[in-house]
Amino acid sequence: MWQPATERLQHFQTMLKTKLNVLTLRKEPLPTVIFHEPEAIELCTTTPLMKTRTHTGCKVTYLGKVSTTGMQFLSGCTEKPVIELWKKHTLTREDVFPANALLEIRPFQVWLHHLDNKGEATVHMDTFQVARIAYCTADHNVSPNIFAWVYREINDDLSYQMDCHAVECESKLEAKKLAHAMMEAFKKTFHSMKSDGRIHRNSSSEEVSHEFESDDG
Repeated sequence: MWQPATERLQHFQTMLKTKLNVLTLRKEPLPTVIFHEPEAIELCTTTPLMKTRTHTGCKVTYLGKVSTTGMQFLSGCTEKPVIELWKKHTLTREDVFPANALLEIRPFQVWLHHLDNKGEATVHMDTFQVARIAYCTADHNVSPNIFAWVYREINDDLSYQMDCHAVECESKLEAKKLAHAMMEAFKKTFHSMKSDGRIHRNSSSEEVSHEFESDDG
């Protein structure tokens, strides 16, 4: 059937509009699919927050620290400061005092995690550089369960002081183990510093032992 040119043009325009409307309708649902994706990503990011951090180390009772004098640290040098810390501790403790810290000795650092009333590690942690530990021992007359170390603390004005830190372990054996672990940490630190050139290559571990002594009985 013959149609005028104007009618054929109108018919073609009508068909074109219909097809464009169909294509437009098919594209409308796509944003709803994309809209839900950020929600799934957000749920994934919150999952790691539910995990709790665990620490390895020895449960101890931190007795505190006290300044000490001298530069040569020989056997028995920590006896006096440990007695002072022990007396302060026994004045406030009961018959059985729970552990309040977790001592973790690593190759280059010593971490002292403080525990809360439930015995869980808090965000408060003291860090000690092994290279600045001058002496450690688990041999004390006041109690065989005490492990102590002398640490060179650097102040804000770049001056330093020697502090004696002490912890009470659950047994004499645990205190001895900490002393041996500290010596192993020192050896690794010494060899690392020597290979980096921070210690003269002609120096030996025996010579450097004047800077770090360990007396574990």
